[in-house]
Amino acid sequence: MSEIPTSSVSKGCFVFKSASKKRKRHVGVGGYLVDDSDDNASDRFKICQKLWETVQMNTEVIQDQLNKKVLDSLAEFIKKHGLGRSSDNWRQRASEIPTAALMLGVNVPDHAMTFRSLCNLLQDSVTPFVVSVHAKECAAVKFLIQKVLEQLMEIGVSVDEEQEDDTALPQRTQCTISALCQWYKTVTKKSTKVSPQRKENSTNSDLPQSLPVVVIFKDFEAFNPQVLQDFILICSRYTQELPFIFIFGIATSPSAIQHRLPHSVSSLLCIEVFHSLSCTQHLASVFEKLILNSEFPFKLSSRVIQVLVGIFLYHDFSVQNFVKGLQFSMLEHFNSQPLSVLCCQKQEALLSAKTLSKKNVERIRHLPSFMRYVETQEPQEQVRLLTDDEHVKGVCHTLLKNLHKYHKNYYPILQCLHSLTSSLPKFPLGKHIRELHVSCIEKNLWETEEYDSALQLLRILAKDELVAALRKCAEILKSAKRMQNVLQQLDDFIGRLEALQSVSSEDSSGNGIVSGKIEYQRTDLFQLQKTLLEKESRRTRRMNPFEVLRSQVIEFIDSLVREYLTPAELQPLSEVCYYSSSGVLRQRLNVTPRTSIQAALSHPFYYLQNESLKTNSGTISSAAPDLCIVYKLHLECGRLINLYDWLEAYVTVMSAAEDQDTNSEEGGKYDSLKHARFIQAVSEMEFLGFVKSTKQKTDHVARLTWGGC
Repeated sequence: MSEIPTSSVSKGCFVFKSASKKRKRHVGVGGYLVDDSDDNASDRFKICQKLWETVQMNTEVIQDQLNKKVLDSLAEFIKKHGLGRSSDNWRQRASEIPTAALMLGVNVPDHAMTFRSLCNLLQDSVTPFVVSVHAKECAAVKFLIQKVLEQLMEIGVSVDEEQEDDTALPQRTQCTISALCQWYKTVTKKSTKVSPQRKENSTNSDLPQSLPVVVIFKDFEAFNPQVLQDFILICSRYTQELPFIFIFGIATSPSAIQHRLPHSVSSLLCIEVFHSLSCTQHLASVFEKLILNSEFPFKLSSRVIQVLVGIFLYHDFSVQNFVKGLQFSMLEHFNSQPLSVLCCQKQEALLSAKTLSKKNVERIRHLPSFMRYVETQEPQEQVRLLTDDEHVKGVCHTLLKNLHKYHKNYYPILQCLHSLTSSLPKFPLGKHIRELHVSCIEKNLWETEEYDSALQLLRILAKDELVAALRKCAEILKSAKRMQNVLQQLDDFIGRLEALQSVSSEDSSGNGIVSGKIEYQRTDLFQLQKTLLEKESRRTRRMNPFEVLRSQVIEFIDSLVREYLTPAELQPLSEVCYYSSSGVLRQRLNVTPRTSIQAALSHPFYYLQNESLKTNSGTISSAAPDLCIVYKLHLECGRLINLYDWLEAYVTVMSAAEDQDTNSEEGGKYDSLKHARFIQAVSEMEFLGFVKSTKQKTDHVARLTWGGC
């Protein structure tokens, strides 16, 4: 640039264009899984992306299926109250507004998808005038009306009454319901001019004149009660001109309407309550379609399932967050496990097994499940498995077939066992199938006390109960092609049970009990007691045909459990499909903000990675940020902290940073800058919730947390 002349008679600004630099290459999503040292990273990303899309699509389908009933009911409610030409059918008074109270539950993150489906359904089949509002956007009535007008009229509206720019008046509309009435009349008049074909398809040519205006309050409990009251009162005065219909999205209970609206306002609403499906039933459907599905190759270990279900039950009841946790587990598995290239559909996995690289073959040899498999083989076979790569590929081909076969047989038997035990008293094997699934993949189920108690309860089932339970199992096994032999045996048991006549009555002489002949002789009380106990122990009860057949059925079920419900970790190459890093998942999803904040304030080097912040335990680094110094000093105080003493301790630490003698007169003094920094640090401590001001002493603050550091 020095060669370019910059001399000029007058002052000026000279621009020098820099030499063209190479543009930074944009790394896509798949680039994070691609590594130069890993030859199958791109394949893993493609498989992960495909499974991700499958999860997303299945989740939306399940959501639509579960919400179909309540959404159809809402659509019928709006058609009934909004599309009718006469309002006498649904209004007690002309000022009443039809209102649907939609009970969605406390799983607030799932409400967005439900409202999205509701808006699409109403706009497609009922009315195009659908508005949805949030409480955070409607702090006052004028903002609420503004949002309604913006979404309906799809133009910018003005909240202020005065317009500074006169040229903007034709393009802007005042934020009033009367303006909405004028717009509604204009739109409905235009819509009456329809084509002849549309008139033939429409049952009522005047139908567009009475299209309702639906206002959806997504988070009803979060709205300011006064805003709701004013808006309802205003809308009730325009019911003759605007056919309003309200939908309240309620997370708690219908009593929330009474708590937020007085009787004078709630009497203006014609309320009908609608209940959506519970979040636990929604989770059961998602769990069955995604996790308990042999066609979905990605699997979760027992501990990972417990982490995800624990977050669901104890935090938010959100199925969407559960699905996000499943997707995160899938992404982490494909990122951390190079052998996840085999976690795909059966045919793709078998093809990938034939083309495994030398590194992946060596990784397979180090898998714990494969090492256990090698130990069970003959010595010559062990040598080949540890030395011959081509032989390992052939064995992996067979083991992958067995793994897919294991999943094909596992899930039908699991569902059968759950249908048999889910109705037993006290639910010994769990009320939900996910609890039984966790027990099966974690350990040998038949070695637990819960399984023994479940079999004991099954052995006392009545004939009709046992036949009904076996019929449910038969319906489950009909869809399993590999279980036809089991289905035939089950049908045979059902036929034999139905063919049995009523249980024959016991013999009147001995009640079906075989007993020996008692010889009466003179003996003492001890000998008599001993003889009676021996005779009682030899008494045997004769089993009737039903009890014999029932015992055979239970033994048959027990044999199926022992054969097919073995733990997943015992299957060779199970690490390919099963994600088991529950600690990583808990650290990412079930975070503890307070612990992280305390760790950052106590040990700032952990986050900042500055060598000057390294200190021994119990010491305070003068190079640490002010907030860290103030936090460590407050840990040494009691319930009440004297601000002056706290300031003096802070100044002492800061003087050490400036190499001043703390015992000298200048070392103990503080200037306005240090004072301001201390006040700012204390304010940040109060904002984080560690201290608060107290009325007991004006120059003190109260400590709120204990056990830090």
